[in-house]
Amino acid sequence: MSAPEKIEDHGLLRFLTCGSVDDGKSTLIGRLLFDTKTILADTLSAIAKTSEKRGMGAVDLSLLTDGLQAEREQGITIDVAYRYFSTGTRKYIIADAPGHEQYTRNMITAASTANLAIILIDARKGVLTQTRRHSKLASLVGIPHLVVAINKMDLVDYSQAAYEQIKADYLAFAAKVGIQDIHFLPMSALNGDMIVDRGDSLNWYDGPTLLELLEAVPAAHTEHREKFRFPVQYVCRPQDSANPELHDYRGFMGRIESGTIKVGDAVTVLPSGLTSTVKAVQIGGVDIGTAFTEQSITLLLADEIDTSRGDMIVKSSEVPAAVKQIDATVCWLAEQPMDRARTYLIRHTTRDSKAKLAAIDHRLDVNTLEKVPADKLAMNDIAQVSFKLAQPLFVDPYLENRGTGAFIIIDESNNNTVGAGMIL
Repeated sequence: MSAPEKIEDHGLLRFLTCGSVDDGKSTLIGRLLFDTKTILADTLSAIAKTSEKRGMGAVDLSLLTDGLQAEREQGITIDVAYRYFSTGTRKYIIADAPGHEQYTRNMITAASTANLAIILIDARKGVLTQTRRHSKLASLVGIPHLVVAINKMDLVDYSQAAYEQIKADYLAFAAKVGIQDIHFLPMSALNGDMIVDRGDSLNWYDGPTLLELLEAVPAAHTEHREKFRFPVQYVCRPQDSANPELHDYRGFMGRIESGTIKVGDAVTVLPSGLTSTVKAVQIGGVDIGTAFTEQSITLLLADEIDTSRGDMIVKSSEVPAAVKQIDATVCWLAEQPMDRARTYLIRHTTRDSKAKLAAIDHRLDVNTLEKVPADKLAMNDIAQVSFKLAQPLFVDPYLENRGTGAFIIIDESNNNTVGAGMIL
């Protein structure tokens, strides 16, 4: 008897669905979950009953993601709905982002961890202002792959001419704003054409289905070599008098933001600049020798170096910049506008620094995509700003490293997160 064929694991993919209102984002996700057979029987029964109450002839799959009561009443998505599913070769986390301009901050939150964005376009309406806005925002937050899904093809008789016209219009827009790596896909989320199964109505399209595209996209952190970044979260010093071996144990615990590390690597601890080599790499007290991105580990160094939470351990050949001023793209999240006179707290990885707004270079008009002057930031505003810092931060440009290129802004008076930034 031959051994079963080993199925290759393509890794976790976080992706985002966005587009104009009523383009079918929630229905698309519902169809994905339904056709990959990842919906529990009781969940399907509940949405079938809700659909029947509304007088619908078929099950409304959009109800799988529109969880808030306000959304169900208005028929729109307000909050970010996350869903998990898996196939034989990959695990997925889907974020269903709001389409309305007043929920821009919600979309930015959803996009911050995504590696792919699905931009939905209604085949009857073509490229709209919100299509351009969401595409620009997806590009702005560094999502490397875009799928332009031209939905509701069933309402234009599956016309290839309609598809080609929308594709041409979108490519003209993308060229102006510098968006690359775009894949176009005709579909009908309602009927399931080109989602998981090809269907019988789009025979003129010979490209992959949506699921085939999702299965093939590279996983995060795999497309280029990333520098090792290890923000220290906790210093472990066991106090166990009965075990003298633990007396000299000093482990630096945290999550690897990027890169790999192994025993024997030369490292530098920031901000002190002191150097050492890696003596051990552990998970749960067990030596593993080598660790990589997104693993939570304990590092033991060959030398005694005074290190605490907020410090960063890097490879000595890959030391990042230590800066006391940052230029960044910021999305303002709070209802209270940004106050130039106030001091805010910037949290970058595990390190905090007090910060003052030095300048607002410009604000992005999310509808026209033009750069406009601004002297303040209101909720949902996106702008390029400069901050002066009280303590140095160890940063990389966001487009090179999303882990060490991002930060949040905190209001010290109430500890609320009031903004999110991406370092230029």
